[in-house]
Amino acid sequence: MSNLQLRVISALVLAVVVLGLTWLGGLPFRILSAAIAAAVFFEWCAMARTAANASFQWLIAAFLAVVLVALVAGYSAPAVLAVFGLALIVSVVSGLVRGQGAWTSAGLAYAGLSALSVAFLRDSDSSGLVAILFLFAVVWATDILAYFVGKAVGGPKLAPSISPGKTWSGAIGGTVGGMVAGLAVAAASGSTGLPLMVGVALFLSIVSQIGDLFESWVKRRHGVKDSGNLIPGHGGVMDRVDGLVAAALALYVICMTLGGMDHPAHGLFPA
Repeated sequence: MSNLQLRVISALVLAVVVLGLTWLGGLPFRILSAAIAAAVFFEWCAMARTAANASFQWLIAAFLAVVLVALVAGYSAPAVLAVFGLALIVSVVSGLVRGQGAWTSAGLAYAGLSALSVAFLRDSDSSGLVAILFLFAVVWATDILAYFVGKAVGGPKLAPSISPGKTWSGAIGGTVGGMVAGLAVAAASGSTGLPLMVGVALFLSIVSQIGDLFESWVKRRHGVKDSGNLIPGHGGVMDRVDGLVAAALALYVICMTLGGMDHPAHGLFPA
């Protein structure tokens, strides 16, 4: 079986599982969000683990566990974000005091924000469902089209020092695909203001590609090809959600600004 076939099969299985839990929302989706964050933090730490920082990483993992338990338990967004903010502050201070720097704390921020963004966007109503489906459509279409257009067209490299395989043609093709996919979901859901949705999809597509490049930079910094080997054909969880993490945070901030912290999706996707 070729690597491409393995990637496609893994992606289809993951998509079925994720979309099923997304449809359910509520507790199942919060558990999914927490599980992804835990895996992301584990992979982040594993890439940089040494005998000197292992105990500190476990300490910060305990901080993340507290945040994720509060999320899964269904506490309000302001409460969970307050717990997360406190955990992040204590983590940074502890790292500086113990001479560990801020790298592990950055992993706490990266993993924690990924879980909180997607969980609070989904919420438990129809607006949250549309918001997450819109997010998935943009990010997944961007990723797929960037890969195939880049392979087919080639051309100048996007960021050769960070990710030698990415091209400008792939980035443009992915952006166009993300905009079309986002527009399709918005139109199918009956959303008004479709030109705004196109603009948001454009922004999220670009942000997701920046998130992809950021994860590539993290891996290059630590001299690894993949963040892990949990997903056949894809590598680790970070390898699969790199663009999603960045785009989810961006969409959450947009929606929260328009709709508030408790039901952010209502700001951009009114029921």
